[in-house]
Amino acid sequence: MTVSVLHKKDHTQFLKTINWLLLAIMFMMIAAFFTWSENITITRVIKVIGRMGMLGASWLVYVKILNYGAVDSLKIKNPLAIGLYLAYLGLGLASFLWTSDLGVSALQWFMTSQTLIFCFFFIKSLYLLDEYFPGHKIRLYNILGNSIFAIIIIFLVGMWTNPDEFIRYTHGGTEARLGGFIMNPNELGMLAGVGVAGFLFDVKRNHQKWFTIFKIVVLLYALFLTGSRSSLIGAVFIILFYIMLTNNTRLKLAIIGLMLLALPPLVHTVILKDGDADRVEEVLSMTGRLPFWQGLINEGLPREPWLGFGFMRIDYNDYFQSRNSYPGMMTHNTFIQVLMNLGFVGLVIVTFQMIFTFIGISREEPEKKLMLLSIMIPIMINSFTEFGIFGESNFGILFYQLIILYIAFKRNPIITPAQKLHLKITRPDLKLT
Repeated sequence: MTVSVLHKKDHTQFLKTINWLLLAIMFMMIAAFFTWSENITITRVIKVIGRMGMLGASWLVYVKILNYGAVDSLKIKNPLAIGLYLAYLGLGLASFLWTSDLGVSALQWFMTSQTLIFCFFFIKSLYLLDEYFPGHKIRLYNILGNSIFAIIIIFLVGMWTNPDEFIRYTHGGTEARLGGFIMNPNELGMLAGVGVAGFLFDVKRNHQKWFTIFKIVVLLYALFLTGSRSSLIGAVFIILFYIMLTNNTRLKLAIIGLMLLALPPLVHTVILKDGDADRVEEVLSMTGRLPFWQGLINEGLPREPWLGFGFMRIDYNDYFQSRNSYPGMMTHNTFIQVLMNLGFVGLVIVTFQMIFTFIGISREEPEKKLMLLSIMIPIMINSFTEFGIFGESNFGILFYQLIILYIAFKRNPIITPAQKLHLKITRPDLKLT
């Protein structure tokens, strides 16, 4: 079955409504990962209502598109990527039998699974729009960019109006970082990087070009204020990736020139922290992560090498305490996190899952492939130093699940007689062949 427009019908208002709904849903879903109150009960209520509410909202949008005249005849085209991710979750579920803390493992597993279901309906909605509304302008990268931009604006306004909540002071109060207690500055920096990745593709398609460039500048400014080294590196790689994509020589030279001017002071300020000897040593040890990782692998892993300590558990206790490093509840590396909580079996599963995800991305049409690779840059760099795509519940997992499902579906050319009748009634402007 192929779909084409038989005679003109104006779907502009419907598509505008869907676009705003998807944007609002993504904004609320990302916001539900933040800690908006110091009261743990209020925070949990916001997270539960927010996340479950947005799951329901994504389903309602999907149903709204079906009711308007689309037919869900999609089928799986990349079974290994999604299948291995489900195997990873399956092993996590099985680990309830041996986890060192059932409550923690169960909570993390259900949150990760809930996010996957949300992404399932969200991505299906985008696919149905592609299939039944040819030429529409709703794009995942635009939705991500604008929802992230709105969140970052909240933090920038909060920085000026309520710095105690939105600024985190570290190193004895000598360093102020955007994020506060509401969000880890490194995670907020990664979020800004994903927003930049999305907006660069809006620039590429000439969508509100100068306003979009302004948004990119705001996101980069916020990223700088987070003081996140990994996010800065991610932003540089995203921009270099974009330079490779554009054929505009003058634009390439302008971006390269600006980067050459900006990078030395940024490296000195953000990465080397003004050249302080202690900060340089801190960089060399990756803020103490290297001795912590060494302790995890040398001391922790031999205790439970094959199946780990249970989903999102890295020791028998809440904290892993190495002889030569700080105590920690998480590994600050998503791959070591998998190794500790699901052992070598889990690491093999996620390794092959990622391989098939990248294979799936490489087989997509050019715009989609480049967009997904661009979004992968900041979340992968973040995965080496923070929660990451296989860590404790965070919006990096949300973005990775969106990518997995975005490469999972394809159009099924066969629809049932009942579905054909539905289309003839609801969408007489479509020609089915």
